[in-house]
Amino acid sequence: MPHTQRQQVCSRGQCWPRLPHLFLLFLALRGQPIRAAINIPPTYHISDLKKPPTIVTQPESVTVFSVEDFVMTCDASGNPAPIFRWTKDGEEFDPGADPELKVTEDSGSFVFYTLSVTMDSLKSYQGKYVCLASNELGTAVSNEAILSIDAPPAQQKEKKGSVTADEGHSVVLKCNPPQSSMEPIIHWMDWRLRHIAESERVMHGTDGNLYFAHVTTEDSRNDYTCNVQYLATRTILAKEPITLTVTPTNDVVRSRRPHMMRPTGTHSSYLALRGQTLVLECLVQAFPTPKVKWQKIDGELSESRTSVEMFDRRLRFSNISESDNGDYQCTAENTQGKVVHTYTVTVEAAPYWIKEPLSQLYAPGETVKLDCQADGIPTPTISWTLNGTPLSAIDKDPRRSVSASGALTLNDVDFGDTAIYQCRASNKHGTVLTNTNVYVIELEPQILTKDGVSYIFVEGQKALLECDTFGSPKPKVSWESESMSSLLPDSRVNLLTNGGLEISNVTHDDEGLFTCSVENSNMSVNAQLEILNRTVVVSPPQDLKVQPGHTATFRCVYSVDPKMSPPFIQWRKNQQKISESHRDDRYTFEGSDFIISNVQQVDEGVYKCQVITDLDMAEGSGTLTLYDRPDPPTALQISKAKNRTVTLSWTPGDEHNSPVIEFIVEFEEVKKSDWEELKRVGGTKGNTRLSLWPHLSYRFRVFAVNEVGKSAPSKPTEVYEAPAEAPDNNPEDVRSDSTNPDSLVITWEAMDERVFNGPDFRYRVMWRRVVGSGPNWNTNYTERPPLIVYDIGNFSAFEIKVQAVNKEGEGPEPDPVIGYSGEDVPLEAPTSVGVALMNSTAIRVTWSPVDKSTVRGHLLGYKIHLTWRGSRAHHRGRRSREPEATWVVETAASEEKKVINDLRPYSHYHLAVSVFNSKGEGPPSETVPFSTNEGVPGPPLSLALDSPSETEMTLRWTPPEQPNGVLTGYLLQYHRIVKSDDSPMLVETIDNPTVTHLTLKNLDRHSHYRFYLRGRTSTGDGESIKKDGATTLDGAAPVNISVTAGETSANFSWVAKKRHRSVSFQIEFLNKNDGSKWKKVEKVDSSLPFYQLQGLAPGSHYRMRLSYNNSTFWEDDIDTEGKAILKRKTHFPTEGWFIGLVSAIALLLLILLILCFIKRSKGGKYSVKDKEDGPMDSEARPMKDETFGEYRSLESDLEEKRTASQPSLCEESKLCSQDNLDFNGSSAITTELNLDESLASQLSRPSDGADTLLQNNGLSSAVTILD
Repeated sequence: MPHTQRQQVCSRGQCWPRLPHLFLLFLALRGQPIRAAINIPPTYHISDLKKPPTIVTQPESVTVFSVEDFVMTCDASGNPAPIFRWTKDGEEFDPGADPELKVTEDSGSFVFYTLSVTMDSLKSYQGKYVCLASNELGTAVSNEAILSIDAPPAQQKEKKGSVTADEGHSVVLKCNPPQSSMEPIIHWMDWRLRHIAESERVMHGTDGNLYFAHVTTEDSRNDYTCNVQYLATRTILAKEPITLTVTPTNDVVRSRRPHMMRPTGTHSSYLALRGQTLVLECLVQAFPTPKVKWQKIDGELSESRTSVEMFDRRLRFSNISESDNGDYQCTAENTQGKVVHTYTVTVEAAPYWIKEPLSQLYAPGETVKLDCQADGIPTPTISWTLNGTPLSAIDKDPRRSVSASGALTLNDVDFGDTAIYQCRASNKHGTVLTNTNVYVIELEPQILTKDGVSYIFVEGQKALLECDTFGSPKPKVSWESESMSSLLPDSRVNLLTNGGLEISNVTHDDEGLFTCSVENSNMSVNAQLEILNRTVVVSPPQDLKVQPGHTATFRCVYSVDPKMSPPFIQWRKNQQKISESHRDDRYTFEGSDFIISNVQQVDEGVYKCQVITDLDMAEGSGTLTLYDRPDPPTALQISKAKNRTVTLSWTPGDEHNSPVIEFIVEFEEVKKSDWEELKRVGGTKGNTRLSLWPHLSYRFRVFAVNEVGKSAPSKPTEVYEAPAEAPDNNPEDVRSDSTNPDSLVITWEAMDERVFNGPDFRYRVMWRRVVGSGPNWNTNYTERPPLIVYDIGNFSAFEIKVQAVNKEGEGPEPDPVIGYSGEDVPLEAPTSVGVALMNSTAIRVTWSPVDKSTVRGHLLGYKIHLTWRGSRAHHRGRRSREPEATWVVETAASEEKKVINDLRPYSHYHLAVSVFNSKGEGPPSETVPFSTNEGVPGPPLSLALDSPSETEMTLRWTPPEQPNGVLTGYLLQYHRIVKSDDSPMLVETIDNPTVTHLTLKNLDRHSHYRFYLRGRTSTGDGESIKKDGATTLDGAAPVNISVTAGETSANFSWVAKKRHRSVSFQIEFLNKNDGSKWKKVEKVDSSLPFYQLQGLAPGSHYRMRLSYNNSTFWEDDIDTEGKAILKRKTHFPTEGWFIGLVSAIALLLLILLILCFIKRSKGGKYSVKDKEDGPMDSEARPMKDETFGEYRSLESDLEEKRTASQPSLCEESKLCSQDNLDFNGSSAITTELNLDESLASQLSRPSDGADTLLQNNGLSSAVTILD
């Protein structure tokens, strides 16, 4: 619903001035003819509204077992307070006029009860009571309450019972509870008040009796007691105990088929009322104990309303309904048989309401229709009373009518029609009653809508301007507008019956102020209408087609009015809201994009993007479709086997949104278990005709293929056996492959087993000589090729043929082919062998052909055996060490000459010719020697360049490996390399063949050159070797300097200048932390790729510079890694002069002390009292610390030497005075030498070294390298 913003724009009741262009529209809202009931809104201001009486607490039916139970109560509300009266059995009954009754009547409550103390006097009060509550607006009638008198159940006198039964027989122990209107609850217990254990064999019935399907000796006891409980009177009556004696039998207990104990017979009927509880029993006697099953004939047991209890012996219906009507069966069965009992259940219903008339307010002149609909079995009758009086007893009113369906209609009501109408529905099972208030009232008109409400809507919406009024009769309202020139003729405007103004398909032109007024009063309210731009989905989500496992992204582009708050984007799938996934994070929302990762089958559907604002909503949707490989076809069937063909049909599987392109049919030979493709058919077909090979066992399967891929294979068909037939074809490529003399090898290409066409397949092989054998064929059979025939001579011609045969017949007649028996090596060599030189590397060889009869086989050609003997010139003695080389040149059988190329010039050769066939090579001809002419040399083996200066280049080379004659010198050609390729070629001729180097001068230092060097013979210039190069420039400092600092080192790298000679440069560094001077390292060669400078201090700032020829060409600052090592500042106590001075003073004092001790040891006494009373020097206490170990050791030595009787040596010496020599646990040395702590540490432990010294000052021992 559109959102409204309420804003006060003027005070309540103020009327806006009418503008000249406004059009005034009036709407009269008249009462509707049917059921125009009045509901007083909670915002309507009214005081002291009268209310008809309403029964709040209904009087309840009661069975009186004692005088205390006789109480009747009726509570009702209303304004004015209602007055109560009663009827008994349809007659007026005044409890207050009966001296035996006491009445308590308060506002809205009426209670009466008996004053009698005996039950006999209460019997006259039995009956049906009705309470009536009345005020000036009508009379409300209560439900009937039945009061009945009954004596409480009492203990009956009875004798103890006893029952005797044989083992295996059934027994029933009677309870016979006292007769009462109350339903008893039965408990069978023993004398200890413990319940008798119930089972499938022992259980109590709804009649209270205890039933035994069969008894055992363990059932014998004398305390079976039936206890009867009545809840209403809170009474439990214990019956006399019953003794059960079971007589054992010596024989095996006879089995008995089931018989019904309760109910008896085969059929019973039950009547139940709708909503009640019904219990069906099936108590059976039998041995062994039978099993019981329940069923509904022609239906199913209701799972919600039926349950099986008491070891399946009871079927309970809870809240039974009409659908439970029908026949039910209990079947009890054991090993001896079964018994069946049928229960007919009939469900009827006391009256119950389908539709109750509503109590409402009405305006004068309205039409009232009270619908009263009830149902029940039998169908109830509907009757009406007015204020408790039947309509038939009231004067007829033409405005009042009752329809056949029971509806009461009142036309043109007035204030006198205010009353309470009772609708009563009755059948044989009871009566229901409802009170309906018809209150005809007149109320002053009021406008309930607040003044100055501001309404905001979106373009195209239906605007609703509220003007809620209330009054009786209904007030008439009118609307004015300053924005719309005319409201009446505009089809978009609709004036509502509740006073509101509805404008459909609003536009910005509709904005403005609207006024709603009540006719014939000064009441009016104003409303402000504002129109915003509608929310639009500019680009809705697109339809997506995605493969499973991929990602799908839906994008929603929208536009909203800038005055609106940012919208909320709600995505839905198939109309269900989507929230971000927390379980597997497959759903992601990024702005207005919705992303589904790892798309699965469950993600298919229509996805809708809803752009929701406070005022409207726009939406767009797109479909997500998954396409995947199709499912395999199913239901493969083989049919119509005929002429080596069958029809294979199938049912296509799910295409998964991608049409099937084709089906692939594969077959499997049962013996081979390998699947092969047989045929492909179109994707729209469901069957195909397959051509098969005879005598094979087939199984077929089918694949479906779409654009995604191929499906899994279908389930294979059952095995199909193709019938056998004679072979269709004979083997191909029949030939003779004879290799050995005097034998004929007949072979062919073995046929595929699939074309055997039947069992017992073989090859029939036939042969005969071409000349002299006559028409008869030699025949043999074999299962595989080849067939070998022996003792038939060398290289004889035969006609041969091979035919396929099997058990069913023979293949077609084969055509013969010519074959030969085995060959032998040729007997003779070619003659008239000659050699003619064509040039330095080519010759032509000729010969005379041999007699073909001497070849003894197929002449394949001739072989020319060539042997290289060596070079004619032995350059540096190398050629004489090369081994001979032989190779063979083959010719065709028809050739009698051959040109041989690529010979080595200036070399010695010889050759021989032989003939060959498939068996081998015949004898060679006589050897023919020859020599090739001189040629041009090959390229020099190597060429190296060296530049002694910026304008000179030295060339060094190695002579050609193949001079191909006698070297006469070299030819050098060179030119500058320029882009235009027009540099002139320069030539240097070297006539000495032994020269292997040459220096060129006056070259351009800025140019590159290309050099060509060739060897020369008398024949001409040979092949060249090429080399590019340039002269080398003077040395220069490297460039592109970079440095990387470590903790104690720095790595330098650079790039040496091209074409420049390497130089040595200097690396210098300065530590700016310690104020030291510049330091140098050894010189570094620029040809090296890098250099590592070591020995730097961690955490220090260095200045680095590189210099060449006393000139700095690079300089920069670096910082080493790590923490800086701090040097301890030098204090004067650590200076050498101070340590020497202190040591001299200490030594002097020590000598004086020794002298004092010596003096005391010679005479004098030491006062023990002085020792005891001597003060303890506070400065001496730290001497006990191990830091001053040297002094403590000295003190202890002195203490060991003194005794109590030592003579005093200090009487005449000031040094030995009491102030200077106090030996009472202290040391004079400590007193005099109260030195600096760091100095004392150094003096006390000189053996600890520098490490200990530094550690005591809080520094790491790693700093010792600086000391």
